[in-house]
Amino acid sequence: MPDDDDSSSLVPRPFWSGTIAFGLVSIPVSLYVANRASRVSLRMVDAEGTPLARRYLCPADERMLADEDIVRGYEIEKDEFVLVEDEELEALAPKKSQAIDLTRFVELAEIDPIYFERAYFLAPDRDATKAYRLLALTMEEAGRAGIATFVMRGKEYLVAIIAEQGILRAETLRFQDELRTPADVGLPALEAPEDEARRAIENEMRPLAGDTLERELLADPYAERLLALVRAKLEAGADVFAAPSAPEVEQAEIIDLMEVLKRSLAGSEDRAGGGGRGRARSGRASPARADLAERSKSELYEQAKELGISGRSGMSKDELVDAIRKAQ
Repeated sequence: MPDDDDSSSLVPRPFWSGTIAFGLVSIPVSLYVANRASRVSLRMVDAEGTPLARRYLCPADERMLADEDIVRGYEIEKDEFVLVEDEELEALAPKKSQAIDLTRFVELAEIDPIYFERAYFLAPDRDATKAYRLLALTMEEAGRAGIATFVMRGKEYLVAIIAEQGILRAETLRFQDELRTPADVGLPALEAPEDEARRAIENEMRPLAGDTLERELLADPYAERLLALVRAKLEAGADVFAAPSAPEVEQAEIIDLMEVLKRSLAGSEDRAGGGGRGRARSGRASPARADLAERSKSELYEQAKELGISGRSGMSKDELVDAIRKAQ
């Protein structure tokens, strides 16, 4: 958890702003990503700690490609592609919209969780709190979810609007053709179990039964072990590098990791450290970069398109983040 005196700098920014609309109802809202980026991540660096950059290599003549040499292609058969230019893709993109258009309200139980892809919180604008609360309460009491479409960063999404404890949440939904069926993966046909075998399974389950899902069950043990390892190395001053010649963006990535570690390990008296480690642990990464890192590659591409960044179609996610940050 962040320190109280510094929490304001870590408040997330809206990912999208617009209105929830159906019939004569229009409620201005802002969309916030409901999940955080992984609190533990590793970067590829060389032996001296300098962050590495990804580049594309053409295997035909073993040469590195510049951004302008890279285009997208749809593979119709093995090693046979139809090339698609950025401008052609942009012509196919949906028109910009600032509305989440609710087209139907369905029983929440009718939506299989397998369709859920990514969660967002919907927050009301200051003057729309009463209408927001009324909609959330009505939907929650009715046990219904709203099905809607909206355009975000040049891509059209299908979403389910769900109300829980007076809060509206948007869950982006996978499309039908994105899902496999049990038959696709070769699952066997269902057979009725014998009563004795079923009772035996029930007896094994009973000691492990619980009424609630404890937070402890959702902890990431690998992340805890990795943080403990990094903390031990920091305290010992072992394998800690800060590359002075690295570009500003890359240094920010290192500083961000140190900041995450310090906050994740809150409670330790030796948070500031000393000696040769101070250089790697001082400062803070740009909140803008942290926000960009939470976005998907397709969303970053759409923002790069809006900013007119050339060569975006051939960029990796990290390269898109860097290019957008430089262009802002």
